[in-house]
Amino acid sequence: MKQQGTGAGAGTLPQGFKWGYLAFVLALVPVYATVHGWFNFLWFSNVALLGGLLATWLESRRIASMMLVAVVLLELGWVLDFLLSMVVWGWAPLGIVHYMFNPEIPLFVRLLSLYHLPLPFVLIWLVWRLGYDPRAWRYMLVLGWAILLLTFALADPENNVNWVLGPGGQVQEWMHPVAWLGVVMAFCAGVWWLTHLLFGWLLPRRGVE
Repeated sequence: MKQQGTGAGAGTLPQGFKWGYLAFVLALVPVYATVHGWFNFLWFSNVALLGGLLATWLESRRIASMMLVAVVLLELGWVLDFLLSMVVWGWAPLGIVHYMFNPEIPLFVRLLSLYHLPLPFVLIWLVWRLGYDPRAWRYMLVLGWAILLLTFALADPENNVNWVLGPGGQVQEWMHPVAWLGVVMAFCAGVWWLTHLLFGWLLPRRGVE
């Protein structure tokens, strides 16, 4: 009997991809932890990177679908912002990738951050191979809001993770901080719902067996 939330069968994903993914994460985690601190791993992009690794090794369509719902549209925004910033060298029109041109961050750390470029396409490919779990949006809503509440509790002006204190990494002063958190939670829920609708239609759907 198949495990709930797993893919169609053993060997669905290439072993070379699994080991390559694992090797990259093993290289990135200690560097990020040293340079940025462990709190940095609560960024949704980092959650999706690690969650994607878990989904890869478990061949779990539920986890893969959750990670896709969580970040694929936001990561495509990162890709667009980065490509546009390369045209004008350093000015990020969407205000997402400005740190990629910060000389205070070591170059090799910024090179590791280029994982944002393939991440949305890797997640799409994973879900295409494993199938889309239509319940993923609901699970991601619970997990995502829990992450936002945790980052809000721990964030400070220097570590505005997931922009829970204000947009663009800056602390906003337009409204009460809790009201801003509500805006962020509502925005994320809307993005996750739109992603669910889009990829639930585009990708093969498989429910829990």
